Order: sequence, then structure tokens, then C-alpha cells
Amino acid sequence: MSQLQINTTQNVKIDFTVATVGERMLAFILDFLVFIAYWVFIYIFLEAGRLYDNAQDGFEIKAIHFLLNIPMIFYTLTLESLFQGQTIGKKIMKIRVVKLDGYQTTFLDFLIRWFFRMIDIYLFTTLLIFFNSSLDLIFLCMMFGPIVGFLFLVISKKTQRIGDIVAGTGVVSLKNKINISHTILEEISQDYVPTYPAVIKLSDNDARIIKETFALVRKNRDYSVLIKLRSKIEEVTGIKNQERNDAVFISKILKDYNYYTQNM
Repeated sequence: MSQLQINTTQNVKIDFTVATVGERMLAFILDFLVFIAYWVFIYIFLEAGRLYDNAQDGFEIKAIHFLLNIPMIFYTLTLESLFQGQTIGKKIMKIRVVKLDGYQTTFLDFLIRWFFRMIDIYLFTTLLIFFNSSLDLIFLCMMFGPIVGFLFLVISKKTQRIGDIVAGTGVVSLKNKINISHTILEEISQDYVPTYPAVIKLSDNDARIIKETFALVRKNRDYSVLIKLRSKIEEVTGIKNQERNDAVFISKILKDYNYYTQNM
């Protein structure tokens, strides 16, 4: 599995496992199943409402088709924008689109990726539509046609398709972020109850410094630095240590910071 290191805007390096070609293809298939479910629903809706029977000519039928397919046309763009780089398929596969330069992904990034799907995934489908090919052939190409994107995923070191390369994005696995000890992240359980709300006065850089210093303190058993670190935290946040010792206090500070910043 390829690994990808992203340097965040707080100058914190986070290592991710790049989503594999198989994971991305499975996510694509799952999203395609959503398309199929939608089309089946629309077909039933059209038949029940007898919209085709009421259409005056072929232009009206094409207009109906276009309007009803708008949700699917903008499916990936809308969901990735709303759900931080995930569609239904990506959510199930636990993968996500991220910006490789460490900045937050924006609507423009998702727009670029969406636009280049016409080349990466729907190139042959677009050509068939342009040349007025049959619906059966178009449907077949939509299912088996993402050959360009697939080839780029295979040959790219970061498993990127053309849209990813142009947008400066990649798709990473959320199943196992690695080297968590080198980041501000802390493992906290879903039922974790925080103690010190005032930790939000800290910045990401503060949390990183605290965590790195705390790790060195425990490694070297340097209790004088531990006391200084606890005192500095109390000074900056106004929090008073309520724990049985300084180590437990600092550990709880880090967990509380993660809890509040991840749920804000």
C-alpha cells in the first residue's frame, strides 16, 4: 500500500494510506448502484405519471430526461462538496478526497475533479451521446467505460486520476491513519467525556508542542520539564490541574482538545 504524507497549514505532518485502485473502483461501483436505483425509481415514476404519453414530441421527452437526470449529473460534485470529499460509495469504503498541499478542500477542487470525470470516466459515453448512439450502448459504456481513469490510477504513484492531478487532490483511506503519535491527534472513544472545556483556547500548534514535549518527558522521565509544561498549560488556558498527577492532567488536556476540535 502506498503512503502519502500531507503537511498541514499548522506545519503538522500527517501520514495517510492512499486508497487502493480496488477501493476506488468499488466506491465507483457502489455509486453506480445508486444511479441504477435512482433510474429505476424515475422509470416507475414516469410510467405511473404517464409523462411519456402526455409529451407532445421528442423534444419534450428529451427535456424530461434532462431535468430528471440533473441530480445524477451533479451527484459527485454535490455530495463531495457537502460531505467533505465523500460520496455514498466513498463513505461505505471509508475513503475520502483530500488536498495534497494540506489545505482544506474547496468547492473549486471538487468542481475540477467533477469536470474531468468527462475524460477520466465518461469519455466514451460522452462521445456516444454526441453521435446519438443507442441508450443500451451508452449504458454499457457508463458501466464499463472508466478506462482512462483506471489507467491513470494504476500508473500514478499517488493513485490519482487526471481530475485529481489537475485539482491537486488525492483519495486516502480512513481505515488506518498511520503515525498518529506524530500528529496532534489522540485516540478517544466515542463515549469519551471531556473535563476541561477551556482547552479550546489552545491552537493546533500549541497542542502539537504539548504532545511532542509530553512524549519526550515520558521517554526521558524528566519530571522538571513535566512540571513546567503543566504550569504553562495552566497559565495559557486558565485551567487548574484537578488530576492525581501532572501526567494524567496533560494526557486529559490532549484528549479534551481533540474531542472539542473534532466536534466543533
